[in-house]
Amino acid sequence: MHEDIFFAGVGGQAAAIREGNIGSVELVTATLERIQRYDGRLNAFTQVLAEQALADARDRDAAPAEGRGPLHGVPVAIKEELDVAGAVTTFGGRANVTPAAEDCEVVRRLRAAGAVVVGKTNMPEFGQVPFTDSGAHGLTRNPWDLTRSPGGSSGGTAAAVAAGLVPVGMGGDGGGSIRIPSAACGLFGLKPQRGRVTSSPHAHLWWALGTAGPLTRSVLDSALVYDVIRGSMPVDRWRAGEPRSSFVEAATADPGRLRIGFSTKSATPGISPDPEHVQAVIDVADALARLGHHVEELDPHYPDTTAAFVPQYFAGIRSEVEIVEHPELLERRTLETARLGTWVRPGVVEWAMRQGEKASVKANRVFDSVDLLLTPTVPHRPAVAGAVQGLGTVRSSLKALPAVAYAAIWNVAGNPAASVPVGFARDGLPLAVQLVGRRDDEPTILSVAAQLEQAQPWADKRPPL
Repeated sequence: MHEDIFFAGVGGQAAAIREGNIGSVELVTATLERIQRYDGRLNAFTQVLAEQALADARDRDAAPAEGRGPLHGVPVAIKEELDVAGAVTTFGGRANVTPAAEDCEVVRRLRAAGAVVVGKTNMPEFGQVPFTDSGAHGLTRNPWDLTRSPGGSSGGTAAAVAAGLVPVGMGGDGGGSIRIPSAACGLFGLKPQRGRVTSSPHAHLWWALGTAGPLTRSVLDSALVYDVIRGSMPVDRWRAGEPRSSFVEAATADPGRLRIGFSTKSATPGISPDPEHVQAVIDVADALARLGHHVEELDPHYPDTTAAFVPQYFAGIRSEVEIVEHPELLERRTLETARLGTWVRPGVVEWAMRQGEKASVKANRVFDSVDLLLTPTVPHRPAVAGAVQGLGTVRSSLKALPAVAYAAIWNVAGNPAASVPVGFARDGLPLAVQLVGRRDDEPTILSVAAQLEQAQPWADKRPPL
C-alpha cells in the first residue's frame, strides 16, 4: 500500500473507503502492520487491539452503503484515560487490571460514526505532567526527533498521528494536554469550550479543567471528528452553549475580516518565550494582516489563576486515584501528589471553581476589543525525552510549569483554544502558535486556522521515520 494513504487524514481515508478505492479491512490491516513496523521506535501505543479492530473492519465492509457514518472504516487511537470496551483503562499506570465493560460515550460515538478503534495510547500516569513518561509503559518519543519528547499528556496520541500510524487519535486537555503535544509534533489540536464534549460516564474530567478531543493533521479533520463527538449527556456537570454552525461548515467557511490581537506575554510570570516562538507569532500576525484581518499587539492582562488551577489539579488526580483497583501499584510520584493534595477537600474544590469563574471574567475582557487572541502555544522547544523520569511531584511540577504557561489559563477560563502548526524551527522540530476564541466560539478558531493552513500549507510534511 502506498504510504500516501497513511497521511491522507481522516477525510482522505474516509473518502477512499467511500469511493471503493480501499476497504476497511485492507486499511486496518495495513495500519496494524505500520504500527508493528514503527511503534517500537516511538512507544506511542500501550495496547494494540488487532483482533477486535479487524473484526470491526469486516463489519464495516459488510455494512450497506446507505447510512454509513462520516468516519466509516477509519482507524482511530484512544488515549489511556478513556474507556474502550474490552481494554483496561490504565490511566498510564499499572493500578487497573480489569478491562472496561463498555465504551465511554465519546468512543461509542466514534464507533457509531463508523470508526475502527485500533488501540490505546500512552500517557504519564493520570496526565500529571506535560511529558509522556510512564513508569508502566515507558517513554514515548517524538517522531520528528527520537531524542525529544512529544509533549503530554496526550503524547502517545500525538506521536501516533504525527507518524501516520493513525489519521486521528483522541486526547484529553486539563492544562494544555492536547495543545502541548500538538505543538511538539506538528498537529492541529483544539481544546474545545468547556462542556462541548461529554465526559460520560464521569461527571467531569479534572473538575472544570478537563475535556477530551482529537489530535489531527488538518483543521478539517478535527472539525469532522468534533461534529461526531460533541454534545453533552445528563451526567455532565458542564454544558457548552450551542455554536453558530457545524464545525465542518466553520472549517470550510471564509471567516471575513476579524479583529485579532496578539501577545507573546506569558500568563505565568517569569516565563520568557524562545525567540523562535516570538518570531512565529509575529510572522503569523503578519500573515493574518495580509489575509485582510485587523491585527494589533495588545496586553491581555492575564489574571492570576493559581487559586483556581492548583486545587482542581490536585483534586483531579485524587479523584482518579480513588477509582483504581490497586492503588498500591501507583507510581511514587502519583502517591506523593495524592498525599500532597489531601488538603483539597470538596469545599476547597468548589471554592476553587468559583475563583476560576472570577478569573474567567477577567481573562475574557480581552475579547471586548478583539475576536481572537494569538499567542505562542508553548514557550520553549520540545524537551529531551525522559525530562521528568524518576522525579517526584515538586521537581516534576517545576519542570512542567513553563510548558503550561500559555495553555492552562484557558482551561481555567473554559474558552476554546487551539494549537496551529506554522512550520519548523532551526532544530527541525515543528513550530506552533495558539489561537484563543471567545466562549463557545470554536467556529471562528476553526475558520481562521483553516485559512492559515491554506496560506501556509504544512500537512504534507512527514517525520523522518
